[in-house]
Amino acid sequence: MIKITGEYQGGLHCTATHTPSGNTLVTDAPKDNQGRGEAFSPTDLVATALATCVATTMAIAARQHGVELGPFRYEVTKEMSAEAPRRLARLALQIWLPSAAGQVPAGVLARAANGCPVYRSLAPEVEKVIEFHLPPGAAGGPVNR
Repeated sequence: MIKITGEYQGGLHCTATHTPSGNTLVTDAPKDNQGRGEAFSPTDLVATALATCVATTMAIAARQHGVELGPFRYEVTKEMSAEAPRRLARLALQIWLPSAAGQVPAGVLARAANGCPVYRSLAPEVEKVIEFHLPPGAAGGPVNR
């Protein structure tokens, strides 16, 4: 069990502290929802959680096959619902895989991405799209679903 403590500071700003490490973060409401957009919004953190969970879970899966993926880039786009109630409608994740991904058996990375704890915890109504980009010249099989 992990404890996170926090405080609402007023002005639609919050702080949170990860008690095991002491790391802190701040949130602010987005500009389109009465905030100043000066920090991650809570729903930005959900999008970030998906992206980092997918990346971490893929790296763990690769390690289980004796492959260290090394650095790779990802980008997540968050879309909110146009109708009330306000909620996450779509999270689109793009992942630019390193060449080491070609050493992982076909399908392993995609299954890891689609099976990460955050992906599985999001409501079914949230559309989740993951697009993989292989490096030039890489074999096309490591991420086949």
